[in-house]
Amino acid sequence: MYLTKEVKEQIFAKHGKGANDTGTAEGQIALFTHRINHLTEHLKKNRKDFNTERSLVRMVGKRRSLLDYLKKKEINRYRAIIKELGIRK
Repeated sequence: MYLTKEVKEQIFAKHGKGANDTGTAEGQIALFTHRINHLTEHLKKNRKDFNTERSLVRMVGKRRSLLDYLKKKEINRYRAIIKELGIRK
């Protein structure tokens, strides 16, 4: 399994305010980015997996919504997470 409890804790510890702080926008964006990268690699091998493709598009939309929220509320946090994760604008 690609997303174990330990991996989630590492993501939230690095991008959130703590290992158990799963509610911050930065932590959620980092988790979505990790999942999006994994599904992208899966779709490169399995081109006809349309259910995964649909899930990927929905996930990108959710991440975009969180990024828009963060951009509206605190632009400095938005710029920091974009730079740290290497997300295109």
